[in-house]
Formats: sequence, C-alpha cells, structure tokens
Amino acid sequence: MGIKSRISRPLAKYVSSSVRKDAMNALAYQEKVFRHLVERGRRTIYGKARRFSEIRSYNDFTKRVPVIGYEEMHPLIERISTGEKNILWPGLPIYFAKTSGTISGIKYIPITRDSIPNHTRSARNALLLYMDRSKNYSFADHSMIFLQGSPVLEKKGVIPAGRLSGIVAHHVPAYLQKNRVPSWETNCIDDWETKVNTIVDETLKKRMSLISGIPSWLRMYFEKLVIKAGKPVGEIFPDFSLLVYGGLNYEPYRAAFDKLIGRPVDTIELYPASEGFIAYQDQGPGEGLLLNVNSGIYFEFIPANRVNDDEPERLPLEGVETGKDYALVLSSNAGLWAYNLGDLVQFVSTDPYRLVVKGRVTQFLSAFGEHVIASEVEGAMAEVCKATGIRVDEFTVAPMVNPPAGGLPYHEWLVEFGTGGGATVVETQDFVSLQPLLDQAMCRRNPYYRDLIEGRVLEPLHITPLPNGTFKKYLESKGKLGGQNKVPRLSDGREIAEGLRQFGN
Repeated sequence: MGIKSRISRPLAKYVSSSVRKDAMNALAYQEKVFRHLVERGRRTIYGKARRFSEIRSYNDFTKRVPVIGYEEMHPLIERISTGEKNILWPGLPIYFAKTSGTISGIKYIPITRDSIPNHTRSARNALLLYMDRSKNYSFADHSMIFLQGSPVLEKKGVIPAGRLSGIVAHHVPAYLQKNRVPSWETNCIDDWETKVNTIVDETLKKRMSLISGIPSWLRMYFEKLVIKAGKPVGEIFPDFSLLVYGGLNYEPYRAAFDKLIGRPVDTIELYPASEGFIAYQDQGPGEGLLLNVNSGIYFEFIPANRVNDDEPERLPLEGVETGKDYALVLSSNAGLWAYNLGDLVQFVSTDPYRLVVKGRVTQFLSAFGEHVIASEVEGAMAEVCKATGIRVDEFTVAPMVNPPAGGLPYHEWLVEFGTGGGATVVETQDFVSLQPLLDQAMCRRNPYYRDLIEGRVLEPLHITPLPNGTFKKYLESKGKLGGQNKVPRLSDGREIAEGLRQFGN
C-alpha cells in the first residue's frame, strides 16, 4: 500500500462520518444555509431590490424572490462582467462558468470564492465515501484521468471564464497532481479529436486506476484505446478499478462499456452542474444520489406539472415526496437566487434525501399530448439493448407530425448503432423486430403514449439508422464537440432530427 492510499484511509473515515451527519440532519443544515444566504444577500443590489432585510422565513422568501431562469438573470451578469460589485453576491465572482444555453446561447454562471469549494470538495467527498465503503484505497496510488474541457480561460469582461471542468482543473489539490493525467499541455488542446488521440498516447503506458468523464466521451476514449492496443481496456489497464461518470444517464451505454472494458469495474455517479454540485452516489448503484445539503446551496422544488405556471407551487426540501417528479430550483453562495436549473429530479428516499435525475424540463416530447421525458426513452432503449444484445452509441427522438409518405404521425428514433466489442450487428431487416420491442417498452413506461398508440392517433415508433459518426459530425458543425456537450435525448421539434439526417446522408 502506497503513501496516498495509507493517508486516504483515515481521511475517508472522517469524511464519511461528516457526510452521514449532514445527511441525518438535512433539514437543519438546509435551514442554516438558508439563513446564511439571506444574510449575505442583504448586502447586494439584488437583495436590496428584493427587500431581503424583511425576510424572516421561507414563506417571506417565496413572496419576495421569484423563480427565474438565465434569461432573467442575464442583464445582471452583463453588469457584473463590467466589474460592478455586489450585484448578486458580495464582491465579484472569481470566474464565470461557460455553459450552453437555449434562448440566450452561451450562459455565464458566476462562481465565487465562497462557492468554489462546493465544486471541488463534493467530487473529493464522493471518492472518499467510496473508499470507506469499498475499502478500495489502492487506486489513489496510481494514475487517474478526468476527461474535461480545456483549463485555458478567456475573459467575459473583467471576469475569467471557461468550462466548469476546466476551471476546476485549476483547483486540483497538489497531492493529486503527480498522478493525474493528462499533462497540462494536453489538457489545453482545444480540438477534441486531437486531444483524445493525444490522451490515448499519453495514457497507454500508465498504471491507470481511475477514469472519469461523461459517458459519451469516455466511450470515444475507450474505443480509441481498444483500436490502438488491440485488447479491452481492462487488459490495457490491469489496475483500473473505478469508473466515475456524470452528465448523462449511464444505462444506455452500459452494454458498450461492459464490452469495451471486458471485466467488471466499480462505478460512481456524480451530479455536477455549472450552477453547483447537486448530489453524488454514496451507496451502491441504483440507490440514488445523496443530496448535497450542507454545501452552500439551498434547494427548492416545483412539481413537474406546475413548472410552467405563472406563480408555480414551490416546496422546500421537507415538502418533497418520493416517486414524484420535481423541477430543481436553487439559491447559492455563487449568487443564484431561486434559479430554475432546468432539471427534473425524483426522490427515491427522504431518509436520507436521495434522488435520481429524470431529464431536462425543456427536453420532452409532447407534440400529441404524451409528455414523454428523457428517463422514459433511455429506460426503453436500455431494456431493448439488454434483451437483444444490440449496442447503441447515440440516439435521439423527435416527432414526425407530417410523414412524407402520408399516414399517421409517429415518433422517430434516430439511432447510431455500435458494431465493435462483440455487439450484435444490426442489419436493416432487423428493424422490423426491433421497432415493436422498443414501442412496447415505451408503452409500459408512458400510459399517455400507450393510449395514443392504441387509439390509432399515432403509429408505432419508427427507427431511422444513422451511419457511425453522425452525432459527432453534428456536434462539430455546432462547435460543440467535446467537454460536457451532448445531443439531447429528445425534443418537441424537428431541428435536431433534420440536422442529424443531413449529416447521416
């Protein structure tokens, strides 16, 4: 056992005890965070405009502070970028995290000196909890990789700005720098394809023990490793024991990873966002993610069926129930106030508070009143992949309201099938059998969709196969290849579908 694994043992035990204490006293810590945020917020221009000095309770807060999205916050971000202080949080942010928006294009989310520990310590805590639970300390002695955006920062006005993962790279503890890959120079490569190829060359001869990133880009890295070395990732890296992921549902990728790795490895799921590190896995897979209740974020929840109301119902943490979908709203020491994150979550436990991510509020398909969400299409696809042995690299779903050949409308599933790693090869004629399996899986998950199919309002879904690399070409065309970028699983319109079709021809 190396020095880092020996040091990790008592630290893991201490952090595990601390996190358990937070989880068992979640409501008390949320109240403490709430009081602290309101007190600091009173000193800001936003807080004075919203009369924070009169806030004595959560009910007062909901009356004075409306739920907002980035579009409402954008004018304040512009003022902050010029160097104007005390707008949303005392002083100035130390960074802006750049992330993709919808209406406003690129979003710039403030990160303050008070909020940066939320991003850095939460990931650390997830790893230490895993160590204490599994007693696997040895991975700390070998090389670790975090596939992330470039740490090269630009300026948004006077504030340094970059991708969250690139910002966090500036705050990696010194004790992790020596066995962390890739090199700083490689990490700064902007072109994603070049960067991954260079990472493959750098890591092939390393004793890799931990590999982390979003599933779609981890798959790209693994595929290039397998092609280069001619053997599974698990053989290339005998010490590889832990896969850490976030940003996308892992299940649609599980079969591909099982084949690419070639042997079992432990996994940890994280729920990071530019707006804050929301939750992380503290138990075994499938048991939900532990809400980060004592890390500078105060959480509110809007029932999913009320999210578009002019004055939506808002619930503090003590008001949530298991098995119901909620839009996640947060206030934080980054200067966010009742900010609608745009994510749908569902609690699987309230003692402690553990949740799963169900999808994006804006990512749904309801062209015919069915309101299909991301978790349903991902679950259906994962079920069919497991039952048939096929491998799906990427997919998205869109409505076909006016079919070119006439007839009833339907859901079009645009799918990029995988062929490597022992996956079942999907031939054109196989769609005849795949489509009803997928449609049945969807009917089991969404009763509104089932009623539309049975009522002959919709035809059963259609699968449109796309050539290998189509999703990658589409992202390249949008300047969004690499990092945390991904194609949404579903949408209520045809823009993404038609773009993919263009590159798939």
